[in-house]
Amino acid sequence: MVVLDGEKLTLPIERNLMIQTKSARFLPVDLTGQTVLITAGAAGIGRVIAEGFAMAGAKVHVCDVNPTVVETIRRERPDFSVTQTDVADPEQVDDMFKTAVANLGEIDILVNNAGIAGPTAGIEDVEPDALRQTLSVDLESMFHCARRAVPHMKRTGAGVIINLGSIAGRLSFAMRSPYSTAKWGVVGFTKSLALELGVDNIRVNAVLPGHVNTTRFRSVAADRAKTLGVTPKEMEARFLEPVAMGTTVEPEDIANMALFLSSPFGARITGQALSVCAGVEMMR
Repeated sequence: MVVLDGEKLTLPIERNLMIQTKSARFLPVDLTGQTVLITAGAAGIGRVIAEGFAMAGAKVHVCDVNPTVVETIRRERPDFSVTQTDVADPEQVDDMFKTAVANLGEIDILVNNAGIAGPTAGIEDVEPDALRQTLSVDLESMFHCARRAVPHMKRTGAGVIINLGSIAGRLSFAMRSPYSTAKWGVVGFTKSLALELGVDNIRVNAVLPGHVNTTRFRSVAADRAKTLGVTPKEMEARFLEPVAMGTTVEPEDIANMALFLSSPFGARITGQALSVCAGVEMMR
């Protein structure tokens, strides 16, 4: 049991291993006065990350390419700054930053969350356009956004960049070569940028989620099941078999790592690729 500001917090041994409070699913850090831009932040893991930063007191801008989820978050979170943006397009990224800065001021924290699953196929069946699209969204978009965020961070004398990678960026992943290639690139980009920007007090880290309990995980499992001639449920079980804890992780687990890295507790952490994966030992 932990006591924080007179409130009892418990650390239950349960599937999501999250700090539980009366009001929050998230790490109780204070980011009041900070601003954060989260790509693909209107739904899925990105939406959970955005909610976590808002609960910590940060001012939030989110973007998403999907107009439906953009309208939904505008309606549900009028306190958020929101744009519809394809972050693979550098011109749209430029426009997004103009809006975000106009609404928030300088950008203190950038969470590069946007990504797509890419094709599930053997190398001979991967079309060049599918490869280009996966690399463009999963890797090049991070360059476009960091390129625009860094000048703001240099002006304020500090900043945090968090790049969402994957355990496919530290382990081999058969039948997913475009995705895995992009995620290995995320780790290299992160480490290079951390070395470049450390002198400017800008910290850059990658978070590598494992099998996250989302519709995307189930969709990927279903696609892989088709290639192997098994059921989706059997494929999910195969994915989780080489996981030390035998479970998926929750979106809140990813959000909590981003909050930790953005807080004073992460003040001396940079250039790292940190797995949040329940102990994935291999990919199948």
